[in-house]
Amino acid sequence: MPTRGRFTLLTIRGIPVGVDWSWFFVLFLIIWLLSGFYRDILGTSQDSVEPYVLAVVSAFGFFASILLHELGHAVIAQRNGIGISSITLWMFGGVAALDRDPDSAGAEFRIAAAGPAVTMVIGFACLALGVAIDGSTFWEGAGFEENADISTGVAVLAWLANINLLILVFNLLPAFPLDGGRIVRAIVWRLTSNREKATIFSARLGQGFAYAFIAIGIVMLLFGDLFFGAWLALIGWMLGSTARDTANRSKLNTKLGGLRVADVMDSEPVAIPAGATVEQALDEYFLRYRWPWFPVVDAGQRFIGLLNRGTADAVPETNRNSQVVSEIIDPGGSTDQTVGSDEPLDALLANVELRRLGGLAAVDADGRLTGIVTLEQVGRALRDAAT
Repeated sequence: MPTRGRFTLLTIRGIPVGVDWSWFFVLFLIIWLLSGFYRDILGTSQDSVEPYVLAVVSAFGFFASILLHELGHAVIAQRNGIGISSITLWMFGGVAALDRDPDSAGAEFRIAAAGPAVTMVIGFACLALGVAIDGSTFWEGAGFEENADISTGVAVLAWLANINLLILVFNLLPAFPLDGGRIVRAIVWRLTSNREKATIFSARLGQGFAYAFIAIGIVMLLFGDLFFGAWLALIGWMLGSTARDTANRSKLNTKLGGLRVADVMDSEPVAIPAGATVEQALDEYFLRYRWPWFPVVDAGQRFIGLLNRGTADAVPETNRNSQVVSEIIDPGGSTDQTVGSDEPLDALLANVELRRLGGLAAVDADGRLTGIVTLEQVGRALRDAAT
């Protein structure tokens, strides 16, 4: 999955949408391949600009379809209380990064099925529009017939209908981490009431498909189809490595057993009262303990946010004795900075804020601060479970 070289393009529903560096390579490759495709379909000359224009339009239409697919996942995830840290387009399509795993089989099914549902709507919309414009020539373009008597707009719609059908079929393969594999996980999870068993089962299916893709890709390479053979083998390798890592993680979760956040957290956290001045926070907490941040609590010990050293230092010295810490923290980020003390420890394994901050505030059902759980404590528990 893409992790580096990401460029943010825009924000949709509060979700940063970007592209990985590999996206530019695939964009160029699609435009190059499609320009030849449209030249054959339309029967234009080699020096015609029209095939390149259609190729560019189709390439961006393809990536728009991928983005809408991922937004389908993202919107349903948000409706199920799961945040989305980013959406990234890359050489193998797109990735909507969930802040945490779904906590029920139903939520898993809805989120996994949302992307293919969007793709299916896009595919049928392109098909219906193409048929409505010119039904007879649309099918010639959809069948990749050379020198078809077809308009440029219908040719683009025919290609987009085909590619979205291909995306739909591919994503519905029961191979984790594809959407079909996640749907299988949701079904097995519902039948067994055991998420880890369901995850391991779907991950094993994913590994099986990965081996099949690699084998078919190698055969294609041996028969001279270098590009598609290498591409299929690379997809198989990516699927296999992700499925293997997921299976190993699920095995580790099983070994963690009934461990909860309260079992590993520091149950005597140092917290700054919301009414303390910035000067008190700097002198009595940051300078004394040398920690990068502290939880801030109200009079009832309810967590209201984290105070970073940089935020406190940014307050002018003349205001530090009069300004209280509750005025300079961001209360909107408090939900991302906390975890329930009774939550299972494995819920933290995919937590983005834990990795970013190095720790989270543990709270009870009433929002009162009960402890601090750090990345180091979680790592120690994982190492103990692995031995």
